Amino acid sequence: MIIKKRFVRLPSFVVEEQKINPLTKDLYLCELTEFLIQRNTLWAENIPLDNHLLIFCTKGSGIIQISNDLVPFSQNQYCIIPNGFIFKIQTHDADPSIFLTCKFNGEKTRIMEKEFTVVRDLIPSVNNMVANRQMLFDELFNNLTKGFYNANYQYINLCFGHLLATFLYASRTSDDLMEEQNPGIARAVSFMEQNLDKRLSLDEIAVEAGYSPSYLITIFSRKTSYSPLSYFSHIKIEKACEYLDFSKLKIKEISYILGYSDPYYFSKDFQKKIGLSPRNYRKRVTGRN
Repeated sequence: MIIKKRFVRLPSFVVEEQKINPLTKDLYLCELTEFLIQRNTLWAENIPLDNHLLIFCTKGSGIIQISNDLVPFSQNQYCIIPNGFIFKIQTHDADPSIFLTCKFNGEKTRIMEKEFTVVRDLIPSVNNMVANRQMLFDELFNNLTKGFYNANYQYINLCFGHLLATFLYASRTSDDLMEEQNPGIARAVSFMEQNLDKRLSLDEIAVEAGYSPSYLITIFSRKTSYSPLSYFSHIKIEKACEYLDFSKLKIKEISYILGYSDPYYFSKDFQKKIGLSPRNYRKRVTGRN
Protein backbone atom coordinates (compact mmCIF):
# COMPACT_ATOMS: atom_id res chain seq x y z
CA MET A 1 0.00 0.00 0.00
CA ILE A 2 1.19 3.52 -0.84
CA ILE A 3 -0.21 6.38 1.25
CA LYS A 4 0.31 10.07 0.54
CA LYS A 5 0.66 11.47 4.05
CA ARG A 6 1.06 15.00 2.70
CA PHE A 7 0.61 16.13 -0.88
CA VAL A 8 0.51 19.50 -2.66
CA ARG A 9 0.61 19.99 -6.44
CA LEU A 10 0.91 23.53 -7.67
CA PRO A 11 -1.86 24.42 -10.16
CA SER A 12 -0.75 24.55 -13.78
CA PHE A 13 -1.43 28.31 -14.02
CA VAL A 14 0.96 28.90 -11.09
CA VAL A 15 3.66 26.76 -12.73
CA GLU A 16 3.25 28.70 -15.98
CA GLU A 17 3.60 31.98 -14.09
CA GLN A 18 6.77 30.70 -12.41
CA LYS A 19 8.29 29.87 -15.81
CA ILE A 20 8.26 33.54 -16.81
CA ASN A 21 8.71 35.23 -13.43
CA PRO A 22 12.31 36.61 -13.31
CA LEU A 23 12.64 35.60 -9.65
CA THR A 24 11.46 32.00 -10.06
CA LYS A 25 12.08 30.90 -13.65
CA ASP A 26 15.57 29.56 -12.89
CA LEU A 27 14.30 27.07 -10.28
CA TYR A 28 10.72 26.41 -9.25
CA LEU A 29 8.77 23.79 -7.31
CA CYS A 30 5.90 21.89 -8.97
CA GLU A 31 4.86 19.24 -6.43
CA LEU A 32 5.66 18.16 -2.87
CA THR A 33 4.73 14.78 -1.36
CA GLU A 34 5.42 12.66 1.71
CA PHE A 35 4.87 8.95 0.95
CA LEU A 36 4.40 6.12 3.42
CA ILE A 37 5.07 2.90 1.54
CA GLN A 38 4.40 -0.46 3.16
CA ARG A 39 7.08 -3.13 3.22
CA ASN A 40 7.60 -5.30 0.15
CA THR A 41 5.72 -2.85 -2.08
CA LEU A 42 6.46 -1.72 -5.63
CA TRP A 43 6.24 2.01 -6.27
CA ALA A 44 6.41 2.76 -9.97
CA GLU A 45 5.40 5.56 -12.31
CA ASN A 46 5.34 3.90 -15.70
CA ILE A 47 5.47 7.08 -17.74
CA PRO A 48 8.49 9.37 -18.19
CA LEU A 49 8.73 12.13 -15.61
CA ASP A 50 7.66 15.56 -16.85
CA ASN A 51 9.80 17.29 -14.18
CA HIS A 52 12.90 16.43 -12.18
CA LEU A 53 12.15 14.39 -9.06
CA LEU A 54 14.05 14.60 -5.76
CA ILE A 55 13.50 11.48 -3.61
CA PHE A 56 14.72 11.56 0.00
CA CYS A 57 14.38 8.40 2.12
CA THR A 58 13.83 9.25 5.80
CA LYS A 59 12.98 5.71 6.93
CA GLY A 60 13.22 2.14 5.59
CA SER A 61 15.03 0.77 2.56
CA GLY A 62 14.58 -0.77 -0.87
CA ILE A 63 15.89 -1.01 -4.41
CA ILE A 64 15.54 1.79 -6.94
CA GLN A 65 15.60 1.16 -10.67
CA ILE A 66 16.51 4.05 -12.98
CA SER A 67 16.65 2.98 -16.62
CA ASN A 68 18.32 -0.43 -16.35
CA ASP A 69 20.33 0.26 -13.20
CA LEU A 70 19.31 -1.34 -9.89
CA VAL A 71 20.72 0.43 -6.82
CA PRO A 72 20.12 -0.16 -3.07
CA PHE A 73 18.33 2.75 -1.40
CA SER A 74 18.03 3.33 2.36
CA GLN A 75 17.49 5.87 5.14
CA ASN A 76 19.37 9.18 4.78
CA GLN A 77 19.99 8.61 1.08
CA TYR A 78 18.62 10.66 -1.79
CA CYS A 79 18.46 10.64 -5.54
CA ILE A 80 17.37 13.15 -8.18
CA ILE A 81 15.79 11.58 -11.26
CA PRO A 82 15.86 13.82 -14.35
CA ASN A 83 12.75 14.53 -16.37
CA GLY A 84 12.16 12.05 -19.17
CA PHE A 85 13.25 9.09 -17.03
CA ILE A 86 11.14 6.21 -15.67
CA PHE A 87 11.84 4.82 -12.21
CA LYS A 88 10.67 2.04 -9.86
CA ILE A 89 11.26 1.51 -6.14
CA GLN A 90 10.75 -1.87 -4.45
CA THR A 91 10.73 -1.57 -0.66
CA HIS A 92 12.22 -4.30 1.48
CA ASP A 93 10.19 -6.64 3.67
CA ALA A 94 11.30 -5.14 7.00
CA ASP A 95 9.81 -1.83 8.15
CA PRO A 96 7.60 0.51 6.11
CA SER A 97 9.46 3.24 4.24
CA ILE A 98 8.94 6.99 4.20
CA PHE A 99 10.00 9.16 1.26
CA LEU A 100 9.87 12.94 0.89
CA THR A 101 9.73 13.98 -2.76
CA CYS A 102 9.84 17.21 -4.76
CA LYS A 103 9.06 17.67 -8.42
CA PHE A 104 10.80 20.75 -9.78
CA ASN A 105 12.15 22.41 -12.89
CA GLY A 106 13.71 25.63 -14.17
CA GLU A 107 16.43 26.96 -16.42
CA LYS A 108 19.23 26.29 -13.92
CA THR A 109 18.46 22.58 -13.74
CA ARG A 110 20.31 22.07 -17.03
CA ILE A 111 23.49 23.06 -15.18
CA MET A 112 22.68 20.83 -12.19
CA GLU A 113 21.90 17.66 -14.16
CA LYS A 114 25.42 16.24 -13.82
CA GLU A 115 24.58 15.71 -10.13
CA PHE A 116 21.40 13.77 -10.91
CA THR A 117 20.62 10.00 -11.07
CA VAL A 118 23.25 8.96 -8.51
CA VAL A 119 22.04 7.63 -5.14
CA ARG A 120 24.02 9.52 -2.50
CA ASP A 121 24.51 9.23 1.25
CA LEU A 122 23.77 12.09 3.62
CA ILE A 123 26.20 11.65 6.47
CA PRO A 124 24.93 13.38 9.64
CA SER A 125 27.09 16.44 10.37
CA VAL A 126 26.71 20.11 11.17
CA ASN A 127 27.71 21.13 7.65
CA ASN A 128 25.23 19.13 5.59
CA MET A 129 22.22 20.29 7.63
CA VAL A 130 20.40 16.99 8.11
CA ALA A 131 18.21 18.45 10.84
CA ASN A 132 17.35 21.50 8.75
CA ARG A 133 16.07 19.46 5.80
CA GLN A 134 13.03 18.24 7.70
CA MET A 135 12.41 21.79 8.88
CA LEU A 136 12.60 23.09 5.29
CA PHE A 137 10.22 20.41 4.03
CA ASP A 138 7.78 21.35 6.79
CA GLU A 139 8.15 25.04 5.93
CA LEU A 140 7.32 24.30 2.30
CA PHE A 141 4.27 22.18 3.17
CA ASN A 142 3.01 24.81 5.62
CA ASN A 143 3.31 27.69 3.17
CA LEU A 144 1.84 25.75 0.26
CA THR A 145 -1.40 25.51 2.25
CA LYS A 146 -1.59 29.31 2.49
CA GLY A 147 -2.46 29.89 -1.14
CA PHE A 148 -0.69 30.71 -4.38
CA TYR A 149 -0.47 34.48 -4.32
CA ASN A 150 2.67 35.91 -5.85
CA ALA A 151 4.70 36.76 -2.73
CA ASN A 152 3.98 33.37 -1.15
CA TYR A 153 5.19 31.20 -4.00
CA GLN A 154 8.25 33.42 -4.47
CA TYR A 155 9.10 32.71 -0.85
CA ILE A 156 8.34 29.01 -1.38
CA ASN A 157 10.75 28.80 -4.29
CA LEU A 158 13.54 30.57 -2.45
CA CYS A 159 13.07 28.07 0.41
CA PHE A 160 13.11 25.21 -2.07
CA GLY A 161 16.38 26.46 -3.57
CA HIS A 162 17.87 26.37 -0.07
CA LEU A 163 16.55 22.85 0.47
CA LEU A 164 17.94 21.61 -2.84
CA ALA A 165 21.35 23.10 -2.03
CA THR A 166 21.52 21.09 1.22
CA PHE A 167 21.38 17.95 -0.92
CA LEU A 168 23.52 18.88 -3.92
CA TYR A 169 26.31 20.48 -1.91
CA ALA A 170 26.23 18.34 1.24
CA SER A 171 29.61 16.76 0.45
CA ARG A 172 31.42 19.88 -0.72
CA THR A 173 33.08 20.91 2.55
CA SER A 174 36.30 19.50 3.91
CA ASP A 175 34.56 18.35 7.12
CA ASP A 176 32.13 16.24 5.12
CA LEU A 177 34.96 14.93 2.94
CA MET A 178 36.71 13.76 6.10
CA GLU A 179 33.63 11.70 6.98
CA GLU A 180 33.27 10.08 3.58
CA GLN A 181 33.87 6.35 3.43
CA ASN A 182 37.02 6.76 1.32
CA PRO A 183 39.88 6.93 3.86
CA GLY A 184 42.45 7.84 1.20
CA ILE A 185 40.73 11.14 0.46
CA ALA A 186 40.40 11.84 4.17
CA ARG A 187 44.14 11.26 4.63
CA ALA A 188 44.95 13.49 1.65
CA VAL A 189 42.78 16.38 2.92
CA SER A 190 44.18 16.09 6.45
CA PHE A 191 47.75 16.00 5.11
CA MET A 192 47.15 19.17 3.09
CA GLU A 193 45.57 21.02 6.02
CA GLN A 194 48.52 20.13 8.26
CA ASN A 195 51.08 21.31 5.69
CA LEU A 196 49.81 24.66 4.49
CA ASP A 197 53.29 26.08 5.02
CA LYS A 198 54.83 23.74 2.45
CA ARG A 199 54.87 23.32 -1.33
CA LEU A 200 53.53 19.78 -1.55
CA SER A 201 53.84 17.79 -4.75
CA LEU A 202 51.19 15.50 -6.15
CA ASP A 203 53.48 12.53 -5.46
CA GLU A 204 53.77 13.48 -1.77
CA ILE A 205 49.99 13.77 -1.39
CA ALA A 206 49.43 10.49 -3.24
CA VAL A 207 51.89 8.65 -0.98
CA GLU A 208 50.03 9.92 2.09
CA ALA A 209 46.69 8.87 0.57
CA GLY A 210 48.01 5.44 -0.37
CA TYR A 211 47.15 5.78 -4.07
CA SER A 212 49.01 6.31 -7.31
CA PRO A 213 49.02 9.97 -8.43
CA SER A 214 46.77 9.27 -11.43
CA TYR A 215 44.19 7.35 -9.36
CA LEU A 216 44.20 10.04 -6.66
CA ILE A 217 43.46 12.71 -9.29
CA THR A 218 40.54 10.64 -10.59
CA ILE A 219 38.79 9.98 -7.27
CA PHE A 220 39.65 13.34 -5.71
CA SER A 221 38.26 15.24 -8.69
CA ARG A 222 35.12 13.11 -8.63
CA LYS A 223 34.49 13.96 -4.98
CA THR A 224 35.49 17.64 -4.92
CA SER A 225 35.46 18.86 -8.55
CA TYR A 226 39.10 19.90 -7.99
CA SER A 227 42.43 18.20 -8.59
CA PRO A 228 44.43 17.59 -5.37
CA LEU A 229 46.90 20.42 -6.09
CA SER A 230 44.12 22.83 -7.04
CA TYR A 231 42.28 21.96 -3.82
CA PHE A 232 45.49 22.52 -1.85
CA SER A 233 45.90 25.94 -3.46
CA HIS A 234 42.30 26.86 -2.60
CA ILE A 235 42.63 26.03 1.09
CA LYS A 236 45.87 28.04 1.20
CA ILE A 237 44.00 31.06 -0.17
CA GLU A 238 41.18 30.51 2.35
CA LYS A 239 43.78 30.60 5.12
CA ALA A 240 45.29 33.74 3.58
CA CYS A 241 41.88 35.43 3.82
CA GLU A 242 41.78 34.56 7.51
CA TYR A 243 45.23 36.12 8.07
CA LEU A 244 44.28 39.24 6.10
CA ASP A 245 41.06 39.65 8.07
CA PHE A 246 42.26 38.85 11.58
CA SER A 247 46.00 39.49 11.80
CA LYS A 248 48.43 42.36 11.29
CA LEU A 249 50.86 40.21 9.31
CA LYS A 250 52.26 41.83 6.21
CA ILE A 251 51.27 40.35 2.87
CA LYS A 252 54.84 39.22 2.27
CA GLU A 253 54.84 37.42 5.64
CA ILE A 254 51.55 35.68 4.85
CA SER A 255 52.90 34.45 1.54
CA TYR A 256 55.93 32.86 3.23
CA ILE A 257 53.80 31.33 6.02
CA LEU A 258 51.70 29.63 3.34
CA GLY A 259 54.67 28.19 1.47
CA TYR A 260 54.91 30.70 -1.39
CA SER A 261 58.55 31.44 -2.18
CA ASP A 262 57.54 34.46 -4.27
CA PRO A 263 55.09 37.07 -2.83
CA TYR A 264 54.30 38.17 -6.38
CA TYR A 265 53.09 34.67 -7.28
CA PHE A 266 51.04 34.58 -4.06
CA SER A 267 49.35 37.86 -4.98
CA LYS A 268 48.67 36.64 -8.50
CA ASP A 269 47.15 33.37 -7.21
CA PHE A 270 45.05 35.28 -4.65
CA GLN A 271 43.77 37.69 -7.30
CA LYS A 272 42.83 34.81 -9.59
CA LYS A 273 40.79 33.00 -6.93
CA ILE A 274 39.27 35.90 -4.96
CA GLY A 275 39.00 38.57 -7.64
CA LEU A 276 40.92 41.13 -5.54
CA SER A 277 44.58 41.59 -4.75
CA PRO A 278 45.54 40.77 -1.13
CA ARG A 279 46.05 44.49 -0.50
CA ASN A 280 42.62 45.46 -1.81
CA TYR A 281 41.00 42.51 -0.03
CA ARG A 282 42.36 43.76 3.30
CA LYS A 283 41.47 47.40 2.58
CA ARG A 284 37.83 46.56 1.77
CA VAL A 285 37.09 46.04 5.47
CA THR A 286 39.96 47.32 7.56
CA GLY A 287 41.21 50.24 5.56
CA ARG A 288 44.71 48.90 6.21
CA ASN A 289 47.39 48.01 3.67
